[in-house]
Amino acid sequence: MKNKFLFTLALAVSSVVFGQKKEVKELEKAIKSGSYTQAKKLVAPAEALEAQMDEKTKQKFTLLKAQAFVGGENKNVDDLEKAATAFTALQGTKYDADAYSGLASVVSSLVNGAVDDQNTQNYSAAASKLEKAYNFSKKDTVYLYFAASNAVNGNDYDTALRNYNKLKELNYSGSELQYYSINKETGEEEVSATKQERDLLVLAKTHINPTERYSEPKSAEIAKNVALIYISQGKNDEALAAMADARAENPDDIALLRSEADVYFKMKRMDKYQETIKKVLEKDPNNAELVYNLGIAEYQQGNNDKAIEYYKKATEIKSDYAPAYNNIAAIILSDEKSIVDEMNSLGTSRADYERYDVLKVKKENVYKEALPYLEKALESKPDYIDVAKSIYGIYEQLGMTSKADAMKTRIENMEASQG
Repeated sequence: MKNKFLFTLALAVSSVVFGQKKEVKELEKAIKSGSYTQAKKLVAPAEALEAQMDEKTKQKFTLLKAQAFVGGENKNVDDLEKAATAFTALQGTKYDADAYSGLASVVSSLVNGAVDDQNTQNYSAAASKLEKAYNFSKKDTVYLYFAASNAVNGNDYDTALRNYNKLKELNYSGSELQYYSINKETGEEEVSATKQERDLLVLAKTHINPTERYSEPKSAEIAKNVALIYISQGKNDEALAAMADARAENPDDIALLRSEADVYFKMKRMDKYQETIKKVLEKDPNNAELVYNLGIAEYQQGNNDKAIEYYKKATEIKSDYAPAYNNIAAIILSDEKSIVDEMNSLGTSRADYERYDVLKVKKENVYKEALPYLEKALESKPDYIDVAKSIYGIYEQLGMTSKADAMKTRIENMEASQG
């Protein structure tokens, strides 16, 4: 009886082992034939026997399970996470090489899925996939950066902030070595994706003067975005602290200084904005845009004369700066309303008529003073339709009939071309 019992037990164990191998072989067969949908269905039955598998069979099953969930070009996040977990469990085993290449496939699928999401403006899904891609490939911190960027685009500021702060902990700069050469036909400098690509262009003699240099770091952009997120959450102190930390680490970074100015502008702290922009101009004195922005800041504080001074300085730096010319004219024309209001309030007495004539001349002088700036704005930007309409109105007010007719035709042509 004892011998019979042992024989029966041996048969049972053999049956379990046979069953394990059968399930694993069926799974392997499905994967080899490319039947990944069927392979995924076979994972659960095999998984039920995993506790009885020996180490060798268990590792083989784990690899097959991972391969089943990766599929061909599977972009299903749940499947990819299961595959990544399985591949991770195989690191350091005889399947280490398979685990490495498998995880790379998972990351690639997640990134490709994120690109698809981004192209359809499903930014939250793209951010989630990219964050997972980083978690499975910690060396690729750029995925975390793009996850944060997509989260910002999707207005998921908590996720963006979490990822930006993680990048800060990792001392991420985002500066990359880029490969440049000059296109012989256009004479313009172009950047290639890789050194090999750039070198092939040079060998083909379509490009010359190969050079290499690092791109601008993204630390300023990150600091600015963190600050703007805090502002959107009503956390102005945290916003300024974020900028201060970034500046402390990079005191000479002009991009960070500009970002700090942008934060002050967003907070409507024009005094601090001007103070900061002036520091930027000490390092970049010929930046017309910054000078123009100082004009805007002065105008918003009611300092019209100072605003005009900055707008004029911007046009001295950049002679075709259309918005600056237009803003000068707008400030000059702001005197028109009070003049017209007074004219409309006058009665019919002799004194009123005399005052009306004085005011009419005053109004015409305002138009004459503003007109050259408007004409210069339109010359600098020929499709500036709002400016064209202002000029047309002034021509009519000043009795410049032929010019008014020509400007009317020009406006009609603009409107037709712009749909």
